[in-house]
Amino acid sequence: MTRRYNSEGIAREDLLVALRTPRQVKMARSTNACLLCCASNVNEAGLCNVCYSLLNGEELNLACRWLAGLGP
Repeated sequence: MTRRYNSEGIAREDLLVALRTPRQVKMARSTNACLLCCASNVNEAGLCNVCYSLLNGEELNLACRWLAGLGP
């Protein structure tokens, strides 16, 4: 079963791949739509504040790299 927060966002299990793909993160940032839930006001990792707060482990490490300006 695929878990999605929004039918237009990516599945949570695909987030690691998305955060490793600069094109996907840049698209989320340019459209100002969260990778997971499609909410607006995304950060440098392409995630809204709510979805960013739910990250852990490797997802959080990759998102922090984006926030620091280092990319994947």
